[in-house]
Amino acid sequence: MDSELFGTLPDGTPVHRWTLERAGVRVRILTYGGIVQSVEIPDRDGHRADVVLGFPDLDGYLAHPDPYLGALVGRYANRIAGGHFPLDGLTYHLARNNAPNSLHGGDRGFDKRVWDAEPVGHGLRLTRVSPHGEEGFPGRLEVTVTYALDEAGALRIAYEAVTDAPTVVNLTNHSYWNLAGSGNAGGHELQLAASRLTPVDADLIPTGVLESVDGTRFDFRTPRKAGAGYDHNFVLDKGTTASAVGVAELHDPASGRVLTVATTEPGIQLYTADHLGDPFAPGDGIALETQHFPDSPNRPEFPSTQLRPGATYRSETVYGFGVRS
Repeated sequence: MDSELFGTLPDGTPVHRWTLERAGVRVRILTYGGIVQSVEIPDRDGHRADVVLGFPDLDGYLAHPDPYLGALVGRYANRIAGGHFPLDGLTYHLARNNAPNSLHGGDRGFDKRVWDAEPVGHGLRLTRVSPHGEEGFPGRLEVTVTYALDEAGALRIAYEAVTDAPTVVNLTNHSYWNLAGSGNAGGHELQLAASRLTPVDADLIPTGVLESVDGTRFDFRTPRKAGAGYDHNFVLDKGTTASAVGVAELHDPASGRVLTVATTEPGIQLYTADHLGDPFAPGDGIALETQHFPDSPNRPEFPSTQLRPGATYRSETVYGFGVRS
């Protein structure tokens, strides 16, 4: 496993890039934001391509933070309505960086922090302590995220966290997948094991209803083109599970590449990147963010994202790679 200096932040903090390689798959991870910078896999003819969107240098990530390309997102992935939530009789106020809501951890979430890194087997362990009050969230949160390639070349992302005070946690990876390696990804075929979704209001906050996908453009239970116009959380039929269960498959007919997604999480956010800007174009990638539901801290009817002292937050997502003739 190789490590190299990738760049230096304006305050002088060094950022390193680690390369994982196994079973024909090569993945590069940055200590800045826990970013998955690249994932190189072969097509049906053995030609390799990078199938996630990323920048070639640190300046690219600093200049274009909003897409969260490949980033480790927290403390709370997705949106919290109005930038506030109640917990144990108190109300906590967060940055409203996606007005009027809080998005992906606030102004300076986990995606904009430099993580400590150490190699572990065929993987990389990232750690950091999020202090009490960081971005408005309560509790000192100790976080460990491990990226590893298994013997089949699947990328396994395992998350763990503990806290010294009641808090909320919802972590994910925000990679944008393009199995062709370039161009528009709207022609990819997508399948999701989700019979319902959480419809949203004009501010992209769930209404609280779990709505059937029957007869709608949200029905991906059989494969269909991903297209455009999606930024929605799908309710996975399996619910929350102790081990990762397969929930999604993305296929690029032109290259034959296939991405499978397995997770312990109860939801997955499909985002077709309709708002990507220069140097990318709308639709250049597809994000499949495994997660608990948006705005869960304000929705007691949703699966809970609360974490309390003495308990351990655990989540795992596995991205598998293959080809189809």
